Amino acid sequence: MLIACLDLEGVLFPEVWINVAEKTGIQELKLTTRDISDYDELMGMRLKIIAEKKLTLRDIQATIATMDPLPGALDFLDWLRDTCQVIILSDTFESFARPIMKKLRMPTIFCHALGVDGNNVINSYHLRMNDAKTRAIDAFKSLNFRTLAVGDSFNDLGMLQRADHGIFFCPPAEISAQYAQIPVAQDYNTLKSMIADLAETVGPAA
Repeated sequence: MLIACLDLEGVLFPEVWINVAEKTGIQELKLTTRDISDYDELMGMRLKIIAEKKLTLRDIQATIATMDPLPGALDFLDWLRDTCQVIILSDTFESFARPIMKKLRMPTIFCHALGVDGNNVINSYHLRMNDAKTRAIDAFKSLNFRTLAVGDSFNDLGMLQRADHGIFFCPPAEISAQYAQIPVAQDYNTLKSMIADLAETVGPAA
């Protein structure tokens, strides 16, 4: 049986932090895992900016409330759930993910958690585990699933390389050039075609 593990932001939903940056005018928050490969460095920078600007969790959730899935994402996700099992593997946080999952018709998501102080300011983050995406792929393989991973950023590389089949979706050119062995889909129709071929040919895991 094939199980598809998808990144969230950049694959199904716009980048939350980029939208927060545009809404607040805090340009430093536009940096994402497409720009900085070290997730701890990236989150440390974000927490520092949030503290300086007194940006609250409610402020970020208000931005998320104005956002919609990427064009075509819902139709693709509906098709995929009819094709195989689907799990969202994301480095986002539960407080961000709940409203997003409602907009995506409630797929299962594995993500992380935030710490919030008495003023509703985010002051920490708590990873469910280190390298959670890659370890989820390993767990599914141990359960005798064949695994497909789809992502777009540096923080997806572990799961893309560890899965039986990894596909980049609309990645930055410099990332896909650096990891040219990973096939690329630039739109949902191409991604569907690539996955349909896998679903037809894949057999039980060895």
